[in-house]
Amino acid sequence: MSFELVTAGPEQTFRAGEGLAPLLVAGDVVLLEGPLGAGKTRFTQGLAKGLGIAQPLTSPTFVLMNEYQGRLMLYHIDLYRIEAEAEAVELGLDDYFFGDGVCVVEWPDRAPSAMPAGHLLIRLEHASESSRCLTFAAAGPRAEALLPEYMQALVAGAVPSRGGVSDG
Repeated sequence: MSFELVTAGPEQTFRAGEGLAPLLVAGDVVLLEGPLGAGKTRFTQGLAKGLGIAQPLTSPTFVLMNEYQGRLMLYHIDLYRIEAEAEAVELGLDDYFFGDGVCVVEWPDRAPSAMPAGHLLIRLEHASESSRCLTFAAAGPRAEALLPEYMQALVAGAVPSRGGVSDG
């Protein structure tokens, strides 16, 4: 199952992340793919706010991972700077993927074999200078249950967005 969401600017991308947060449970893994500047960190900032995290969230590009305490722990992982997939394996990511919080991984395509089979993949692409196309794809039973809940929240207006939603 997959669907697309078009956001009209950074604030709507933020709100798309914020709207996903209430539906997340410990052990959920969200993979964010897309080019530089596509909104991966902005989406994650919204997700953090939705999890009740008050401290500012920044991209962990140089440290690889940041941890934040909210309703659930948020493990924000950025694999942009790894040079070999083995580096990601050495990080012990499974401890986080199957732990007590939510994991958000930017640049998961740098280490595809290190990613869990069950995850929600969000591909962010530039639709224009300010708008983004977010394509959501579910892998595994948990993500397959999560995606329709999120779509229903979008349609019901629980996720504020003037962008369009379409089934993929």
